[in-house]
Amino acid sequence: MLFNSVEFIFIFLPISFFVYFGLSRWYALSAKAWLVGASLFFYGYWNVKYLPLIVISIVFNFAIVQAMWAKPKLAKGFLSLGLVANLALLGYFKYADFFIENSNTAFSTSFNLLHLALPLAISFFTLQQITFLLDSYAQIDSPNAGAKPSTKLSNFLDYALFVTFFPQLIAGPIVHHKEMMPQFAKDSNKRISLDNIASGVFIFSIGLFKKVVIADSLAKIATMGFDTSKVLSALEGWMTSLAYTFQLYFDFSGYTDMAIGAALLFNIHLPQNFNSPFKASSIAEFWQRWHITLSRFIFDYLYVSIARIFSNPTFHTSMLAIFIAFLIAGLWHGASWLFVFFGLLHGLGVVINHYWSKKIRKKYKLKPLPVWLGWFITFNYVNIANIFFRAKDFVDALKVLKAMFLMSGFKNCLFSTALDHTSKLFIGTTAILALGITFGFKNSCQVLENFKPSWPQLGWIYATIFCIELYIFGYVNRVSEFIYFNF
Repeated sequence: MLFNSVEFIFIFLPISFFVYFGLSRWYALSAKAWLVGASLFFYGYWNVKYLPLIVISIVFNFAIVQAMWAKPKLAKGFLSLGLVANLALLGYFKYADFFIENSNTAFSTSFNLLHLALPLAISFFTLQQITFLLDSYAQIDSPNAGAKPSTKLSNFLDYALFVTFFPQLIAGPIVHHKEMMPQFAKDSNKRISLDNIASGVFIFSIGLFKKVVIADSLAKIATMGFDTSKVLSALEGWMTSLAYTFQLYFDFSGYTDMAIGAALLFNIHLPQNFNSPFKASSIAEFWQRWHITLSRFIFDYLYVSIARIFSNPTFHTSMLAIFIAFLIAGLWHGASWLFVFFGLLHGLGVVINHYWSKKIRKKYKLKPLPVWLGWFITFNYVNIANIFFRAKDFVDALKVLKAMFLMSGFKNCLFSTALDHTSKLFIGTTAILALGITFGFKNSCQVLENFKPSWPQLGWIYATIFCIELYIFGYVNRVSEFIYFNF
């Protein structure tokens, strides 16, 4: 079930909302149980055969955490077991065929591929549970382990809700237990909040608009450039890469807005995941603004764990740790050398950024780059890296890159081929709108902070918004997946 589907917006979400708060008035545990059941239904609606997988994963990780707290002296062993099991599960479904295919190529063997379908959200719910295992162990191993910690669970239901809460289940934001679960325990959050409803519908509508109107429209240009056209002109190459860069941003940030909005209906505040990343003036700043909860995981867990391997840490070993962390983060996105190369580019970019700002500039007493130049370099670097994120293979990526930089001509712009007049006008308007929203306005979270609901005018506003979006939704004539559902 997709956030941008009629079934979710007008059936699943309202029913989940009213039953949850109806039960909250009488018995909080039954309300949580309902929300867990609704979330599992939401997950199983996509493909019910993978429903036992997420349930087994939840039961296993809960048992591991309970064992860690019950026997602190053995906590490290239980942690190792949990990490190995989670990574094995992820590796089997996501990387088994990748490993077999590369082994066949390297050693001239002929093992058959397993052709496993990737279970929905396996990367996200596995990563979230790994984070919880590591947080739990850190608290058990700390000098203050005797105090009651935020990760020590009293019951299985709370843990199941932490993992499955449907707004963030499929593609994040990646949350910590201490960020979300205390909110469910507050008595004030067990009652309907009109302010949170207003804010939630507001931010949800922004996300729906981003996805249905902007991202899905730009996808047409990106698809033609990457998948349909065999040869591109220079202008077509730039249009293709930029269309995908903005498609990716509006698709994923749109999903995040909808997740934040849906969670707000239940009085739950999810963490911000995007903060105007294309306004960044360095690649390091970009990762502080883009997929913020993943960046947090990369630094707090991957980078720190790798850096600890070095007995005598230095600036150079820290840079090596950052580079390796980004390689792993690239591979986390998918079983492809293109994703590894994507991670390599970003890791290299962050390392160069740190060497420039902390070593070269300091040594030669150079002035910082002008903000506009830093932005120009960063945005184009990100745009080029995204080509490898989108392409089906390296040949496909090189096709776009050659068109962009070899200046193969300016004839036959994509807007003049394969699209009818109405589509040209609609997509062209959307492209201008995307640029204006990205660089000329505050991002959706900033807008939400300043949002002041006033009744009853909001009812007319939201009715108008949904009517417009459903009209456009009908014009597009399809319900498309979110890009990050593939990861």
